[in-house]
Amino acid sequence: MKFERAAETNAIDQMKVVGRPHSRVEGALKVTGRAPYAYEHREGVENAAYGYVVGSAIAKGRIRAIDTQAARSSPGVLGVVTAENAGELEKGQYNTARLLGGPDIQHYHQAIAVVVAETFEQARAAAARLKVSYVRARGRFDLEAQRETATEAKDVKDAETGDFDAAFADAPVKLDETYHTPDQSHAMMEPHASIATWNGDELFVWTSNQMITWGKGDLARTLGVPAEKVRISSPYIGGGFGGKLFLRADVLLAALAAREVGRPVKVALPRPFMGNNTTHRPATIQRIRIGANRDGKILAIGHDNWSGDLPGGGPENGTAQTKLFYASDAIRTRVRLAELDLPEGNAMRAPGEAPGLMALEIAMDEMAEKLGIDPVQFRIMNDTQVDPMNPEKRFSKRQFVQCLTQGAERFGWSRRAAPGATRDGRWLVGLGMAGGYRGSPTMKSGARVRLTPEGRIIVESDMTDIGTGSYTIMAQTAAETMGVPLDRVEMRLGDSAFPSAAGSGGQWGANSSTSGTYAACVKLREAVAQKLGYDPGGAVFSDGRVRDGRRSATLASAARDGEIVAEDAIEFGDFTQQYEYGTFAAHFVEAAVDMYTGQTKIRRMLAVCSAGRILNPTTARSQVIGAMTMGVGGALMEELVVDKRLGFFVNHDLAGYEVPVHADIPHQEVVFLEEADELSSPMKAKGVGELGLCGVGAAVANAIHNATGVRIREYPVTLDKYLDRLPELA
Repeated sequence: MKFERAAETNAIDQMKVVGRPHSRVEGALKVTGRAPYAYEHREGVENAAYGYVVGSAIAKGRIRAIDTQAARSSPGVLGVVTAENAGELEKGQYNTARLLGGPDIQHYHQAIAVVVAETFEQARAAAARLKVSYVRARGRFDLEAQRETATEAKDVKDAETGDFDAAFADAPVKLDETYHTPDQSHAMMEPHASIATWNGDELFVWTSNQMITWGKGDLARTLGVPAEKVRISSPYIGGGFGGKLFLRADVLLAALAAREVGRPVKVALPRPFMGNNTTHRPATIQRIRIGANRDGKILAIGHDNWSGDLPGGGPENGTAQTKLFYASDAIRTRVRLAELDLPEGNAMRAPGEAPGLMALEIAMDEMAEKLGIDPVQFRIMNDTQVDPMNPEKRFSKRQFVQCLTQGAERFGWSRRAAPGATRDGRWLVGLGMAGGYRGSPTMKSGARVRLTPEGRIIVESDMTDIGTGSYTIMAQTAAETMGVPLDRVEMRLGDSAFPSAAGSGGQWGANSSTSGTYAACVKLREAVAQKLGYDPGGAVFSDGRVRDGRRSATLASAARDGEIVAEDAIEFGDFTQQYEYGTFAAHFVEAAVDMYTGQTKIRRMLAVCSAGRILNPTTARSQVIGAMTMGVGGALMEELVVDKRLGFFVNHDLAGYEVPVHADIPHQEVVFLEEADELSSPMKAKGVGELGLCGVGAAVANAIHNATGVRIREYPVTLDKYLDRLPELA
């Protein structure tokens, strides 16, 4: 099915199942432990061995030698794989560093060996007996120190409309400030884990991966085998946040180890490898300049962004939203990338917009203060319904102003006082807000649907569910389109043997995968109608029956001679290039700061979101409150601390890398505005998974400023950065 024009009225618009709150269809399996995650599969891997990964002890240099003799002679050891005996390996399309290092080392904890034994404990003990000698080279580990060497990022070009220099110089009111965001870890609950087994020259892998098609292609490419010889299964994923978008070392080393020992092998990366071996969100330095007239109209916006990555890597583009969010005749964005020898930087939830809005939305707050204008009103004054860089391109739907106004009223924003003016006992209390923006991309996405003789609908797709609710919203789509109750739909996801779907990431997953399911169901409806001798264009599917005028039959009767199967994919044509697609939010936070200790407590949070048709309010709310929680972490505590001498992240586990816990998070309220975007897809939906994070950090920082009168421009906003600047005690 091609999406080539605005969606007309269709089966989804019935909203009998879609748009209604439903609990997760796979929820019972998860809470009873019957949903197997990657490391837990047993069928077909009864004789599995265990692999333990060894990471490099240096950040840059080369391996002089690896002595494996002691490890190989250890109890239970079946084999050791290093670059010396792994065979020729290519680098995957989506990887920056090689997943198996040696002799050259590109970053700390780059995998250099996997030791395979009968038990996990034997593999771990033997791995400690590997003797590795290195030749250390000088590395670059400090973004600030490498800032002047940064060059224009190859994939993100400088952008400008109007004459920024002149407009900024002439502006009566100016802001010119620099903001810092740190390196951050995905810190998902489930580690990167895989089980691999070979059947002759065919490889089967159970793994935890967000993008099955990407992973299959890169695994085949890395091993140098035909893609049709590789099968990946990832039905359940215990969190990803972008950290499992791409092929990682656990998958490759499990495959290499299984080939080496001739048995299935299980590999889970130790928790410290999450920071230094896998990917992370890179740190940024952001200079933001805003010029405005005294009435509050923005005349110029400039946003310069610096980040770092390994040679061949890409930037953390904090300017992504700046070109689209606020109206101005003069906008300039510049992205610079420095080469660093730290572990690979790559996508983490809302890459670009999350750290970019952490800076931009503080800058907007500061500018409003300079102008003496309420921060909500300042944003409303500078709203736009078109792309400021390309005014002929309008937004398909943009309800940002409605998010702001409804949020302000609901939160009691009018009660906000001057900075440092509100006290509650020993607590300084402040209100902060920020805008949120995230694009709404789509991808080709396919599905296969089956109608069984019992009248059940089976949906098959390699789409993944990383805790976001893919199983449920795709089941809702099939139930709505085929006219059956939700419990008559069976979902089979996360297997590369099924049709290729969009995968989970980039906020494209929900809209794309449900549209692909809808496309396949439309084709199934046509096949069913033809089987019954009905008019495909006029047949009505409802309550488990098919009606055509006065004729009526059960849906099951169409398949009495055997299953009816249909397969299709949604493809988005050039039509979608005519519009700008975005999702919008207004985030409001109440924070309290202890005037004696500087401790910050978040008291209330509200997110008002405009994000197309909400397919399932229950799972959508879960996505947003999870993102809001993540935003609190980014604002107050999350930071991968770099050892700038040796080039690694020091706090590379959950003991040292702090994330929010229940005690840190107060009441959270989420409001979704009514919206059906007929220009986005047949579902008229968009996405919320990343939008819920965009702007939250700045709303927290702005609330702390309103509470204390102290402005912090370096995240995380820890008490050591403002304790000595708190108001005098009365």
